[in-house]
Amino acid sequence: MNVITEPLGDGMARQWRVDETLVDTHTGFQHLVIARTAQGVSLFCDDERQSTEFSQLLYHEALLVPALLLADQVRDVLVIGSSEGVVCQLAVAAGARRVDHVDIDQQAVELCAEHLPYGYSPAELKAAVAGDGPIRVHYGDGLAFVAEATGKYDIVLVDLPDERDDDPEAQHNRLYGKDFLAACRDLLTDGGVVVGQAGCPTLWRNTTLKRCWRRFTDAFATVGYFGSDEHEWAFLTGATRELDPLTTQLARLADLPYRPQWIDAATLRAASIPPLSVRIAP
Repeated sequence: MNVITEPLGDGMARQWRVDETLVDTHTGFQHLVIARTAQGVSLFCDDERQSTEFSQLLYHEALLVPALLLADQVRDVLVIGSSEGVVCQLAVAAGARRVDHVDIDQQAVELCAEHLPYGYSPAELKAAVAGDGPIRVHYGDGLAFVAEATGKYDIVLVDLPDERDDDPEAQHNRLYGKDFLAACRDLLTDGGVVVGQAGCPTLWRNTTLKRCWRRFTDAFATVGYFGSDEHEWAFLTGATRELDPLTTQLARLADLPYRPQWIDAATLRAASIPPLSVRIAP
């Protein structure tokens, strides 16, 4: 494989030059490629870039840090998806005492640990599977895990590939639905939040974001938006109590135990307003 063609929208795609293929396999759930590209070692699932060595920390901070700043406390965290494990490690750095990481694709998680220079190492993954430490990895269906969970979480984080309109039967589409979002909300502690990867804000690829915005605003009293201009993705955080997301985040930033490399107060301000096309969508 010399080129990966990544779909961007109707009639649009971009090409990634592959300098070396480290993994090219079909797991039970997806076509997974780990390769060296111009952005370093990179992960692709069904031809979509999921993370790269160059920008993965920027992505994972954009996903987790706004939620860390909106949750009243960060003790117990549930992560669904996010095969690389980076957000689990960041949550521990932010003070979490327990992180349950649920991923349906065991082979993907293991290959990420073996080949990616970020996230879990093989030894760290082995310890997490054994429950040796604050991170506990569970291989299984996130929907079933949430339905059967008996504990409460300060943060429930859902990090999945983009919702698939071209394949309505894609298994991860179920975890974008309003019923699953409500089930995640029901697992929250008082003052807890649900955060999710919510799609791309660009006008030609914003279908998922518009849907997620409607779902979150229907399910939560407060919805915080974080649009990462540097990584072309948007993230939504839902809280059951009414509060001003930006004011709360700015007030808590200085005391956050984890020090973000890619988010400061100015970033929070600039990233807090959804595109007009999302805000006015029916």
